[in-house]
Amino acid sequence: MNFLLRSVRTNDLSALHDLASQFGLLNLPADKKILGEKIDRSVASFGGKLQKKDAEYLFVVEDLENGLIVGSSLIMAKHGSEDVPHTYFKLVKRNRFSEDLGIGFIHQVLQFKEDLDGPTEIGGLLIDRNYRRRNEKLGRQISLIRFLYMGMAPQEFEKRVLCELTPPLGEGGRSEFWEALGRRFTGLPYQEADLISQKNREFISSLFPEEDIYLCLLDSKARLVLGRVGNETRPAQHLLESIGFEYLHEVDPFDGGPHYGANLADISVVKNTREVSVAAAEKGNFAERAFFGHKRDGEFRAVFSAYDKREENQRIVPSSALKVLDLEPGEKAFFSHT
Repeated sequence: MNFLLRSVRTNDLSALHDLASQFGLLNLPADKKILGEKIDRSVASFGGKLQKKDAEYLFVVEDLENGLIVGSSLIMAKHGSEDVPHTYFKLVKRNRFSEDLGIGFIHQVLQFKEDLDGPTEIGGLLIDRNYRRRNEKLGRQISLIRFLYMGMAPQEFEKRVLCELTPPLGEGGRSEFWEALGRRFTGLPYQEADLISQKNREFISSLFPEEDIYLCLLDSKARLVLGRVGNETRPAQHLLESIGFEYLHEVDPFDGGPHYGANLADISVVKNTREVSVAAAEKGNFAERAFFGHKRDGEFRAVFSAYDKREENQRIVPSSALKVLDLEPGEKAFFSHT
């Protein structure tokens, strides 16, 4: 058992920065100041010191053998408030018909929306490129561990969960959708606009059109990427769909990436979460695998481990898994599978 899934710690800053430097993720950028703020917010969130609207939970995968942080994921407990609305485009259909000409069209239009009482949002999913093809499937583990934690503490989150998936982007991260629409209304380059929006979204509601936008008026490159998932993001899409997420017919106002969502109570990992006692054994019928996690003194620890079910409310795991969890035999942990 070489990998620990846990809440981020303040001394993870340099390692997390090294990981983020491999990518260009806007909600987990390679900026030590921003990352430091996110780590501090996460520590306070796991410690129960922040209100839901301010809470963010940052998870990491630690390679215990090499002492490396090799993955991350994030939960924003509430994305969308009166101070910082959750903004998106809703895709709807409009029927237009001329009786004189006998001609009709079904148009797709974009409607700009603001949500002042927004959902929980997940993001920040990163896996070190050197660890992506390992048998442990660490990307799957660090993605799903968020839902085990939600199942442990559903009161800390909203009843709806959202994920904004990345669409196909061009060379240098160019967004054809932004160039065709957002840039014309803001005058800002895509990367700059998205960076500003992390802290201030006022310009979106002030400058974006309130009226319906007919897709037929956008150029073909923009229409082609709208609501589609980029190749590198497809595994994340399929994983979310497998646990209950579905396309909401909503897209990001910046890059046109699709929004996927689910009711918290309907997500399979959340629905299957239960508390059990855990014990260790060197041998057993370890035919199944599941997540085991617990929180103590404001720190969350979890593993994805083989187990043996001998009693309804007890699970037997290998001794190495119990050691990584830092639990004694007979102590309680939360258990879930997909």
